[in-house]
Amino acid sequence: MSSTRTALVITSISAPNAVLRSFAEGCTAHGIDFILIGDRPSPKDFSLGGCDFWGLDRQKTMPFQLAALLPERHYGRKNLGYLEAIRRGAEVIVESDDDNFPREEFWGPRNRKQQASSFVDTGWVNLYRAFSTEPIWPRGFPLENLQHVVPDVPTAISVDVPIQQGLADANPDVDAIYRLTGKLPLDFDQREVPVSLGKGAWCPFNSQNTTFFSEAFALLYLPSYCSFRMTDIWRSYVAVRICWENGWDVLFHNATVWQERNAHNLMKDFADELIGYQNNKAICEKLQALSLKPGVEHIGDNMRACYAEFIAMGLVGEAERPLLEAWLTDLGALS
Repeated sequence: MSSTRTALVITSISAPNAVLRSFAEGCTAHGIDFILIGDRPSPKDFSLGGCDFWGLDRQKTMPFQLAALLPERHYGRKNLGYLEAIRRGAEVIVESDDDNFPREEFWGPRNRKQQASSFVDTGWVNLYRAFSTEPIWPRGFPLENLQHVVPDVPTAISVDVPIQQGLADANPDVDAIYRLTGKLPLDFDQREVPVSLGKGAWCPFNSQNTTFFSEAFALLYLPSYCSFRMTDIWRSYVAVRICWENGWDVLFHNATVWQERNAHNLMKDFADELIGYQNNKAICEKLQALSLKPGVEHIGDNMRACYAEFIAMGLVGEAERPLLEAWLTDLGALS
């Protein structure tokens, strides 16, 4: 990827599969730390060369307050992988899932400063439509806005993008409604110039093919006391909002993975996403109205303010507060 120290973080309950082997081989070839976080159903005898696996028992030995607080059987345990990567000195953290095959482009250089078509003050903008003529939208995009005209792609400018969302071909990250009604499999078009969210522009991003640079590491935090299908989406809303305060864009770039999706019950996914369909737009109205402070030193307080809104809306449980505090304390100890 580059000379910058990089770590890949995935959480999985699978035995070593073709995807995990592909990531392990690529990480070994490119000098990248591969940290895999397991959970209660993970195989006790998991072993994969080039991959540092952390089962539940081993996670309990981690020097993080968060390790004793996170619920089991939840995607939020991935937070421990981020902390371990930071503890080892990672300057860039890349994340994916155990059903996304990396392409050769996945291992290419990742640059924080880029030329991109930056959407500013557009409100909601469906950035998937910048990569496809199909009526496709990302998981977490408000259904009320699907019929809105997609703004013209702006002229490229230089942007600072410490968070970068790569797309996924074949089975892109879409919601259950699209999966029940839309065209799949689907490959995105390739763009010569990526697109980005500037101040006043909203679009959700996910955790399937995402890069964070060190100044934005705090924004990796995944909430645990909320719908499983919303954890990375609501994280993205918090991250986008706080990026505005720091003069940062969030980049969306060409697909560098393709997904061979794990088995899902689409009606269960729909039920888990219902709280998002009903609240995603209102959440971002609340977040946009917050008075936040600029500067990296205020990211923790800004996160507290954002999650207080989620809790006040009844969308994230009160039990999230001590987890967030532990996350911020652990990060402070590592800085």
